[in-house]
Amino acid sequence: MSAPRPTSLAGQFLIAMPSLADPPFSRGVAFLCQHDEDGAVGLLVNQLSEYRLGDVLKQMKLECEDPEVADLPVLIGGPVQQERGFVLHREPGHWESSYRINDHWSVTTSRDILVAMAAGEGPRQALMALGYAGWSAGQLEQELKDNTWLTVEASERIVFQTPLEERWSAAAGLVGVDPLQLPGYAGHA
Repeated sequence: MSAPRPTSLAGQFLIAMPSLADPPFSRGVAFLCQHDEDGAVGLLVNQLSEYRLGDVLKQMKLECEDPEVADLPVLIGGPVQQERGFVLHREPGHWESSYRINDHWSVTTSRDILVAMAAGEGPRQALMALGYAGWSAGQLEQELKDNTWLTVEASERIVFQTPLEERWSAAAGLVGVDPLQLPGYAGHA
């Protein structure tokens, strides 16, 4: 009899417990893009970088006439490959390098989505992040056993409408907890 396959958490939030103090994960909310027996990949959705989308577009030599688009925040997606951009979005689109997370979410890494965003023709709901968070095989499962993270289905309201500084508590609220009331240590029953 073989061991049961782990359930994929792709499309869910990982919400950092108060005991997780390591930057950039402290009070972090990660959106899991991929999760299988080989590991997991996610994007932090509440850690602001020093850049705006206009800065990234200018660096890529793309013109953006819309000041609202140029002023969109760029987030720190995680500590791995911080020079690489990821666009988390709702509509799947037909982009060169896009990964369908589930029926509702996709992540795209190709230049064509940024060209479309600069022209005002990109996805209606999109978030740009630099870098990603990665977990090796079994690492995330161990962190979950150690009570490092809470998990819950990702919410588009939190990703696209909730202010960055409120996303951690709002995501924890989806689980029904106030993270500020949780102890700074993990326990096991």
